[in-house]
Amino acid sequence: MNNLERYLPAMVWAKTYDRSALSNDLIAALIVTIMLIPQSLAYALLAGLPPEAGLYASIVPIMLYALFGTSRALAVGPVAVVSLMTAAALGDIAAQGTMGYGVAALSLAGLSGVMLLGMGLLRLGFVANFLSHPVIAGFITASGILIAVSQMKHILGVSAQGHTLPEILAELLAHLGQTNPVTVVIGGLAVGLLFWLRKGLRPALVRLGVPRGAADIAVKAGPVAVVVLTTLAVWLFKLEAADVKIVGTVPQSLPPFTLPSFDLGLLRQLLLPAALISIIGFVESVSVAQTLAAKKRQRIDPDQELIGLGAANIGAALTGGFPVTGGFSRSVVNFDAGAQTPAAGAFTAIGLAFAALALTPLIYFLPKATLAATIIVAVLSLVDFSILRRSWAYSKADFAAVFVTIALTLGFGVEIGVSAGVGLSIALHLYKSLRPHIAEVGQVPGSEHFRNVRRHQVITHPNIVTLRMDESLYFANARFLEDAIHNRVAGDGAVEHVVLLCSAINEIDLSALESLEMINERLREMGVTLHLSEVKGPVMDRLEQGHFLSELSGQVFLSQYTAVQTLTGAA
Repeated sequence: MNNLERYLPAMVWAKTYDRSALSNDLIAALIVTIMLIPQSLAYALLAGLPPEAGLYASIVPIMLYALFGTSRALAVGPVAVVSLMTAAALGDIAAQGTMGYGVAALSLAGLSGVMLLGMGLLRLGFVANFLSHPVIAGFITASGILIAVSQMKHILGVSAQGHTLPEILAELLAHLGQTNPVTVVIGGLAVGLLFWLRKGLRPALVRLGVPRGAADIAVKAGPVAVVVLTTLAVWLFKLEAADVKIVGTVPQSLPPFTLPSFDLGLLRQLLLPAALISIIGFVESVSVAQTLAAKKRQRIDPDQELIGLGAANIGAALTGGFPVTGGFSRSVVNFDAGAQTPAAGAFTAIGLAFAALALTPLIYFLPKATLAATIIVAVLSLVDFSILRRSWAYSKADFAAVFVTIALTLGFGVEIGVSAGVGLSIALHLYKSLRPHIAEVGQVPGSEHFRNVRRHQVITHPNIVTLRMDESLYFANARFLEDAIHNRVAGDGAVEHVVLLCSAINEIDLSALESLEMINERLREMGVTLHLSEVKGPVMDRLEQGHFLSELSGQVFLSQYTAVQTLTGAA
């Protein structure tokens, strides 16, 4: 693959694009477009932006990802978690509904896009590995709760602000007396209908003899039916006169050309939120893309995905949108609907452009309670408290990371929650590597294998101590190895040889090498010989560059079995 095809993956799949792929992509695009119209409007509401911003953020970004992305099924656009993070980031900068808020949203998308693009060009896709799955699961669960609770103000028809669970609940309780009964009825019915459409419609249609394919399409189009029904109800019964909040006038136009702000003060304020949105969005996107690609034995390039998502966010910043990423639900729908190539995304963008151009007058009477219901039903599927039980049973350290992430996200907001979760995960990993597992091993009878003396019945020799370190040696844990060897040998006068089994050591840095020299010298002074066994090739290459091997009191053995045979005189 040449460099142009590497950075423009559309050139690869376009070479084999045929009528069959076109047909499948068009069908998938139709289904996803129907699904995305209410979703895009709803996520703009969640981000604190006008509804048209959701449509704008779903047009050009999808097209740019289709050119630069490597996943053939990923659908890019506004998603719940990123929309919540956008609202949280902008809430302290400008008031919702002001021009400053909209410009800040554009700037946030642009900054996120530049970060993602830069990471992709520098091939830094591995950065996502710093976010462990438990932390991501905890963050998404807490975000789902926050999002659902934050939308209750639209279901109740009251005003309520806040970005943390205590703030939102306090605001809701303070304004509970202002609840609009008509809005509650609309919102409650919309929530109930959407839940039934998701869980009960498909089985009901199948029982009536409807083909499964048609039933699936009906389920995916269900939210549009709820939008239509509630909009008609508001229009027919003139419910806006009963103070039911509606979407109102939405500009009937294609995405406008916009420019983010280049004010350094604003960009400094947005720097951390943009970084967190970039990483969280990339992790969510690449996880979905890899899962769907594996089902068709395809592969994606995480570094190129960064470039694709970066281009999409820059496109959002230039066309009146806000930060976007690959969405789980829309991507699964796109995949299940038979999308063959990223062209399905481009066709979806065309469908959404038509909706923005021609259909927006039809949503004038769309109640905001319906959009809130759409968000609530979508995000509650993200809430997974079972991660707490599973992590507690498997690893108390992982449980701590999940619990802290959930608690701080709910109590102090998304930025503090995810930052603390990432920090705790890294701290726990460093703590584990500071105190690596070191096992004394012996020979399994009748074999050449060596196992932990505390777990297996093994053969040992009083004058030989073999220690296996299950971690790479570096500056932070080298002293721990020094202490472990000294504590084992100091009280045992029978020991003549110490063999360090290096089968699990992938790296030895300079500080650790100096520690090995110190261990070698101390053991020599005690009359004990230090040996190494099963040293990996790259590690051996490093050791041979210095003088350690020439000063080693013992030998380097190819295998632990050879070491024991030689040292016991059995060889």
